[in-house]
Amino acid sequence: MSVVGFDLGNESCVVAVARQRGIDVVLNDESKRETPAIVCFGEKQRFLGTAGAASSMMNPKNTISQIKRLIGRQFSDPELQLDLKALPFTVTEGPDGFPLIHAWYLGESRTFTPTQLLAMVLSDMKSIAEKNLNAAVVDCCIGIPVYFTDLQRRAVLDAATIAGLHPLRLLHETTATALAYGIYKTDLPENDQINVAFVDIGHASMQVCIAGFKKGQLKILAHSFDRSLGGRDFDEALFQYFAAKFKEEYKIDVYQNARACLRLRAACEKLKKVLSANPEAPLNIECLMEEKDVRGFIKREDFEKISIPILERVRKPLEKALSEAGLTIENIHSVEVVGSGSRVPAIIRILTEFFGKEPRRTMNASECVAKGCALECAILSPTFKVREFQVNESFPFPIALSWKGAAPDAQNGVADNQQNTIVFPKGNPIPSIKALTFYRSGTFSVDVQYADVSELQAPAKISSYTIGPFQSTKSERAKVKVKVRLNLHGIVSIDSATLLEEEEVEVPVVKEPAKEGNKMDTDEASSDAVPTAESDVNMQDAKGGTDVPGAENGAPDSGDKPVQMETDTKAEAPKKKVKKMIIPVVEHIHGGMCPADVQKATEKEFEMALQDRVMEETKDKKNAVEAYVYDMRNKLHGKYQEFVTDPEREGLTTKLQEVEDWLYEDGEDETKGVYIAKLEELKKQGDPIEERYKEYTERGPVIDQLVYCINSYRDVVVSNDPKFNHIDLAEKQKVLNECVEAEAWLREKKQHQDSLPKYATPALLSADVRRKAEALDRFARPIMTKPKPAKPATPETPTPAPPQGGGNGTTNTDPNENAGDASSEAPAADEEPMDTEKPETA
Repeated sequence: MSVVGFDLGNESCVVAVARQRGIDVVLNDESKRETPAIVCFGEKQRFLGTAGAASSMMNPKNTISQIKRLIGRQFSDPELQLDLKALPFTVTEGPDGFPLIHAWYLGESRTFTPTQLLAMVLSDMKSIAEKNLNAAVVDCCIGIPVYFTDLQRRAVLDAATIAGLHPLRLLHETTATALAYGIYKTDLPENDQINVAFVDIGHASMQVCIAGFKKGQLKILAHSFDRSLGGRDFDEALFQYFAAKFKEEYKIDVYQNARACLRLRAACEKLKKVLSANPEAPLNIECLMEEKDVRGFIKREDFEKISIPILERVRKPLEKALSEAGLTIENIHSVEVVGSGSRVPAIIRILTEFFGKEPRRTMNASECVAKGCALECAILSPTFKVREFQVNESFPFPIALSWKGAAPDAQNGVADNQQNTIVFPKGNPIPSIKALTFYRSGTFSVDVQYADVSELQAPAKISSYTIGPFQSTKSERAKVKVKVRLNLHGIVSIDSATLLEEEEVEVPVVKEPAKEGNKMDTDEASSDAVPTAESDVNMQDAKGGTDVPGAENGAPDSGDKPVQMETDTKAEAPKKKVKKMIIPVVEHIHGGMCPADVQKATEKEFEMALQDRVMEETKDKKNAVEAYVYDMRNKLHGKYQEFVTDPEREGLTTKLQEVEDWLYEDGEDETKGVYIAKLEELKKQGDPIEERYKEYTERGPVIDQLVYCINSYRDVVVSNDPKFNHIDLAEKQKVLNECVEAEAWLREKKQHQDSLPKYATPALLSADVRRKAEALDRFARPIMTKPKPAKPATPETPTPAPPQGGGNGTTNTDPNENAGDASSEAPAADEEPMDTEKPETA
């Protein structure tokens, strides 16, 4: 089973695989460790990854990038609108309020969802892993930003499903970095926790994580982030600076030309990297637009001045992470910096000033997330044995449940009211399960939502669940236990709902002290295999039928808490049997893909992948025709010259020229079958020439082999070696006759062949010579390797007494009988076979 980790970057992706000796980053087709997260739509196929990046300059409006910024976000999102201004492709609002990307594909305008495009990127990464492992890849672990919403996490899972992958876990990128850092640390303390701050500044975002390490475990203490602070912001600052400068100096507006924008952004990215190591750097672009060459120059201090608004935002996530972890700067043992945007010297200066220590770069800035994901996949996979290392992850957002009370007393003025409670507070462990108790007389609805959307800029409501129908056998409202799960991916869902009804049994029970804790201690949820944080919260109706937390007898709760733990206050009661019945739960994800849509998208992806494969195979066949034309033309005047007649040469040369002209005119864009037919047509004329040359080069060695075989058997037959004395003379004569017959056949055929010119059809084929040698060997070997008959025992070599009760009447031969024959020319027939094949000469 393959164990793979994917780092889904905004600009580029990294694939890592777990092997028995450790974690390796996989190289793509261009032998690069990073693959661009790009999908480029051509006229007849898609170009993914490095192929897409190569086509981006020529086809900017059909080249889709920064897909990670688009998934799971509404079109009206202000951040998304800001991102779209810098993208060259067309994005519109779909009927569901989410973005649709437009591209020209297969001769028509098509629309794709960000989830479909992410699936294409994942398909490319899957293909890279499969080529490296030479095995199918299904199970994997995918790195995601910690700030991804529930909808974005579901979108990644849907994209993985469309790509034919099964993620064992969506792992936060900073957690993956912390795991890759900690699992190889052999000096972690047993008891005293050391705290490490991980600062990840990627292409488009900044994430900070503070992790506590002990021997064999890590615990995430705090997360913080800035979704729009990354390396691309520094590129954009340079882009705007030079765009304004070129407008003033060269009177050109790059904003009016998509290709010019792409080229200038690419040049600014390179310039930023140069400034990371040098105090100043030039910028030169030939023929940027309107056939004008442009030149620019900037110093690092000027670059930092235009980047001040970006740099001022770096401290806020650092302060927030430290505050939420409840630590001071003195409690931070070390600071690790990763991410492609972390190479800007000004950022390192800010981090040094804030933490009072120099940030360290002990990890590969671009590969640590993929390696951490591969490690987590290995930990979760049953096929790999990994060093014991526990990852205690925390969830970055508070999650609440909201519901309406059933209002049977509405005629008395009691209206429906909305109740809610935080089920998973910020920092809640992942995974986790909570069980809540409701008292209802019929079908009811529950909403899952974010308790605080200030950091998210996303709709509060995540999903809605309809629980029911169900019917209680008693007249009062039934007790319904609802299990809410926060799974390994960080996705919240209602797992199940159970109707609980108590039936009294006549047998009395002995008085027992009241149990401490909650009733979930004996509920089925406690038997979950995964380690979970569990509690049982009582959501019940008080007087009037509205949802006000209270005790079971309906007395109002004196406190203001929205929920309370359900406790067992009865010390002595008749024995009760709890009857459990599963209630249907219908899920509705707000903005999510339904299973039918995922299935349709999977089928479309398969069709597009098939089209890509057909086009690649078509290109290969076209290239094969072109290569055959050039290769055969050269050989006709080279090594095939003596093996072809002048009329043949002229005819084939003319045919080759015709095909070459056709390739660059009418045959420029043909189907795979047409190219195959063209190649076969050429080979009908070319194959006989190639066959003559091949026979000429192979004939000599196989003739030598047959001659050697004939001579070997003839020499053995006429030799006086005592090892062959036991073979009848008649048998030897048969072998000799076969040798003579084979020699005569070879002589006749060779004389005929030598009389023919090289361009004539061969009379003696190497395959016939091989068959003749094999036939001779099959006939002679059994005769000449016949074992000697057993000798009777002699006084010099007494035979051991037969076992008690008689024997089989045979005698043992002396093991040293043939010892003296070791140096003879032909070995004993029963010890090793005859050597009748001519050894190859160097």
